[in-house]
This record gives sequence, structure tokens and C-alpha cells, in this order.
Amino acid sequence: MSRSFNFDLAATDGKARTGVIHTTRGNIRTPAFMPVGTAATVKAMLPESVAATGADILLGNTYHLMLRPTAERIDRLGGLHKFMNWDRPILTDSGGFQVMSLAGLRKLTEQGVTFKSHIDGSKHEITPERSMEIQRLLGSDIVMCFDECTPFPADEKTALESMQLSMRWAQRSRYAFGDRPGHALFGIQQGSIFPEQRRESADALRDIGFDGYAVGGLAVGEGQEKMFEVLDYALDMLPADKPRYLMGVGKPDDIVGAVARGIDMMDCVLPSRSGRTGQVFTSNGVINIKNARHADDPRPLDESCSCPACSHYSRAYLHHVFRAGEMISGMLLTWHNLQYYQVLMAEIRAAIASGTFEAWQATFHADRLHGDIERL
Repeated sequence: MSRSFNFDLAATDGKARTGVIHTTRGNIRTPAFMPVGTAATVKAMLPESVAATGADILLGNTYHLMLRPTAERIDRLGGLHKFMNWDRPILTDSGGFQVMSLAGLRKLTEQGVTFKSHIDGSKHEITPERSMEIQRLLGSDIVMCFDECTPFPADEKTALESMQLSMRWAQRSRYAFGDRPGHALFGIQQGSIFPEQRRESADALRDIGFDGYAVGGLAVGEGQEKMFEVLDYALDMLPADKPRYLMGVGKPDDIVGAVARGIDMMDCVLPSRSGRTGQVFTSNGVINIKNARHADDPRPLDESCSCPACSHYSRAYLHHVFRAGEMISGMLLTWHNLQYYQVLMAEIRAAIASGTFEAWQATFHADRLHGDIERL
């Protein structure tokens, strides 16, 4: 277990929690949203711009970085932080989710997964040991154990076999990770939507011992209602004194609901991907900047936002550059969306700390989830 990684729980409000994860590269305020830097970059953003939105930590992708430019090359060049010019903490996923999504291009065995690259068709293998090696070469502050992300839907037998394989891989990941002061290793709970399997997985992970615990196998098609149903019981099975990470989530209302159930960390490509496709999150709901009604609108995207898109540009301009296919559109809209998410997390933390989270949550649902209804 890492001797320089710890989690201080500052306050609770119901099941919602706020605190600080301490790492050698800086503190992570929780609940935390991690922007996704798949290929050592958050698309359309400079690292200093991401930091300016309030992000304490980024997520990098083991699968993509092992293929290009390779973990070995990044290591020779000084590690991922130096390579991408980000001096704050980085969490890397294990590659399990991406390998699952390759479908016909992969072969799963007890040893690990062999697969063909989606880039050039070259053959590769990821095992728990290789995943730990890649993440060590990258220099990740938080490393994820290698698992199989159980697809949805899956019957009980399939889900059980998948979960139990992931637990054997978790044990191998723990052993291969070794003793690395300054770096943390998270285990990943699996078990699909089956409570008894989630319990078996949580018990196995607790016996192995990790610095934090992720809830895997959700946000893969089961829908929000079922995801929340699983979180209602699954989090109680995990250690309360360690960070809890929900992988691949999500929309703002997904985040609020997950926090209400006890989640401390989340990540998702949605704010950056939406920015590139013209979807914008605002304090008055979601708008689509490509809609014609914005063509003559002199207002900012969100009058309460201080990001460059809102401070210096009108909806009319942003509509124009999006429709014209200009790169500045993706840059500005992504910046705005990422800042919206970080402001959302700051409001959540403040509400939990003051014991007003339930009231804040009610206001959030009333004010922010009614869609694109603003009019001049």
C-alpha cells in the first residue's frame, strides 16, 4: 500500500462525502471529476487551460498509449507528466474497457487478452503484469488493476465467470504492482447487476487490499435507473475510508446521483466530446449551439460562467464558427463544458460541507435539467 497516498474524509451529508486525496503531485478535492486525456491530451485543450478550469487530476488511457507512442517511448522521454506537460496527478485506466470493446479483434484467456490493434492490425497482449508494467512506465500516480469489464446485458453465469476472472487478475495486479511509494493502486469491483456477485467481488478486493476502490461494469448500457440501483447497495460493500471511483460517468445528473450515493471520483469523455459536437452544458440546461436560433443571439452561453467562451464571445459568434467548421469552436466549447463540470463539482463539495446537499440537489434538478428553453 502506498505510504504517501491517503484520503481524508472532511464531511458527509447523507451518503454524500467530501474530502481530499493526498498525493505526491498534489491534492485531489473530492468529489472529483477527471477530464479524459486519452492519448496524452484532453482534446482541443492545452494542459494549462485544463488546469484553469479547476481540474485537480486527469485520466490517461493505457490501451491507446501502449499502442501509440508506446509506454516505453514515454518512459524514455521522462514519463507521462513531462511528456504531456501536466504536473498534477494522473490516473490511468488498465486497458480492460477498451479491450472489451474490440469484440471480434480479441481473445480472452486466463493469462490475459490478446488483440489486434485498431490502428494497424498488429498483435498485442495485455496481462495483469503487462498492464502494471505499462502504467509504471507511464508514471501514473493512480494505477488501475487489470480487469475484464463485463458487458451488458450478461446472464448470471457469464457475469460470475467474468467477475471471478477479474478478481484473480486483481490479485496478480496487486502482486505485480509491488511496493511503489508515491503511487496508488485501485481495485475494481465487478458483478454486473447482481448483488451477490458485487458482494463476492468486494470481499475479494478487501482481502487483497487496495488504496482505493472503483465500481466497474456500469455505464455500459444498463441505464441510469439500474446504475443507481446498483450503487445503492454496491458502495456499502466497499471500505468507507478509501476513495470510491465510478468509472466512465457521466452526464451531470449521473454525477449528482452518484455523489448522493457515496461516489468520490468520476471520469467521462462527455464534456469534451460534446464541446466538439456543439452540445453545451449551462446553468439553465443544455443547448445546441448549431441551432439556427443562436445565429443572432448576442448573449453569452452562460451569464454565470467566467470561461473564455462566455467572457469574450457571443452565442452568435460561437454558432458561426461551429457551422463554419472552425477549430476555435471545439476549443471554446470544450473549455466551457470542462469548466461547467468543475464548477458543478465545487458546488457539490460546498453543499456537502455545509450540510445542504439535499436542498442543493433539488435546486439543481429544478434549474439545470429542463433543456434548451431559453429565449430572448
